[in-house]
Amino acid sequence: MTSPRHALAGEIAKQKHYVTRAGWLRAAVLGANDGIVSTASLIIGVAAAGPDQTAILLAGVAGLIAGAMSMAAGEYVSVSSQADSEAADLAREQMELHANPVAEHKELAEIYQTRGLDNALAGQVATQLMEHDALATHAREELGISDHNVARPIQAALTSAATFSAGAALPMLAVLFAARENIILLTTLISILVLGLLGALSALAGGAPVLPAVVRVTLWGAFAMAVTAAIGLWFGVAVA
Repeated sequence: MTSPRHALAGEIAKQKHYVTRAGWLRAAVLGANDGIVSTASLIIGVAAAGPDQTAILLAGVAGLIAGAMSMAAGEYVSVSSQADSEAADLAREQMELHANPVAEHKELAEIYQTRGLDNALAGQVATQLMEHDALATHAREELGISDHNVARPIQAALTSAATFSAGAALPMLAVLFAARENIILLTTLISILVLGLLGALSALAGGAPVLPAVVRVTLWGAFAMAVTAAIGLWFGVAVA
């Protein structure tokens, strides 16, 4: 017969926590959103200036390739910087644990006291957790570094590049299959629909409300495309 303690542990283990998805989800949403908005805006802006369909397609392909590489490089560099900072903090914490474990124990106990534990219990918790894994405990409680939020540069770079490319490919469908005079309208419609879908999927994946995410993503995307279209139209008129 299952004991109440084991049953409770099983229920806790079954609970779904979305924070573990924060790293890759952020990179995926950022990449896909940027792919859709930047490529659609580029296509609309170029199309508004008046060139032929081949030139618009070329601009879209160039934007896709350049954007994917830029997203990958940017994510890798920024997340690598975060990883370097985390590694430096962990090395410093390891030295402090080795040089003065008593002070580190006191520091950890004080953290638990600020969270509501009395002095005696905070000291006991700090003792047991430091005996189990002192560095991991201090990394989590003092530095805010844990397995689910540790920096992963390669994962972030690949995720951003892949999702940017997938997002950028969708507005280009209008250039490939629409008549020249319908490219702007069809690109706008496809992009708005896909942005709404992206907002909904990202909200569901992160356990967040769907409607605010959809509205936020679509409004900013529509604004970016409108501004780019206006600039392209003005440039086309000015050049002509």
